[in-house]
Amino acid sequence: MTAKAGKARKGGKNDKRGKDVKAPKPEKLARKVYEEKLVELQVELCALQEWVKDTGKRIIIILEGRDTAGKSGLIRVIKERVSSRVFRVVALGSPTEDRRAKLFMQRYIEQFPVAGEVVIFDRSWYNRAGVERVLGLTGEEQVSDFLEHVAQFERWITASGIILVKLWLEIGMEEQERRLRRRIDDPLRQWKLSPMDTKSFSKWYDYSRARDEMFAASDHPAAPWYVLPSDDKKRARLNGITHILAKVPYEPVKRERPELPKRSNKGRYDDRLDTDKVKFVPAVY
Repeated sequence: MTAKAGKARKGGKNDKRGKDVKAPKPEKLARKVYEEKLVELQVELCALQEWVKDTGKRIIIILEGRDTAGKSGLIRVIKERVSSRVFRVVALGSPTEDRRAKLFMQRYIEQFPVAGEVVIFDRSWYNRAGVERVLGLTGEEQVSDFLEHVAQFERWITASGIILVKLWLEIGMEEQERRLRRRIDDPLRQWKLSPMDTKSFSKWYDYSRARDEMFAASDHPAAPWYVLPSDDKKRARLNGITHILAKVPYEPVKRERPELPKRSNKGRYDDRLDTDKVKFVPAVY
């Protein structure tokens, strides 16, 4: 579903009194079903990886969305079974003084994929139209300039042969609050909560307006936006990977089945470690 399609469907059905009626939530996805489907999709990601290596194709995947929308979780399951030499994640922090002197887009162009590589941007140049704008880290003149030229920039990217996939992970207000509160209370998740997250929490509608203007300026045929509902993490991960696979025209690469050679006995000796001379990690478990 493109951003435009998402807008058309927003609001749900109307009842006889003209009030909006929310569509019923789908049943919770069973863990067994989720894990089986995830493995199937990860097999396809491995096939895509071999195609990228074999053809030298270049792919950019952009993941945008509010805090806690599920970008990191989606990236984790994408990368779980593929090589980090082929799938590379870019999550740029705040620019240093020397980087501030560079052109805004230059930071991102430097991270573009080489032949045979997939680059996943965990937030991208759209920071300018989102986080930076809402938190007042950049001026409105800079934002307007970005929105005016970003579509042309992306047409240049795709014209150069790069496959560009843009995903916006859409989380609901209640679900975002639930996840943020869980980060506050869970010591295994507290590291995920930054001062920027708490500062952003009160600016829900500012982010919504920034999102809408971003879609209006940058949803174009060469690189359309697709909205991925992410309140349900499991479904979002499966749907996100399925969409990415559908947007890349990969084909299985035929390989000869390898055969293991016989081990050579040349130079054979008793190669068992001497327990009196080496130190072993204590067997605590």
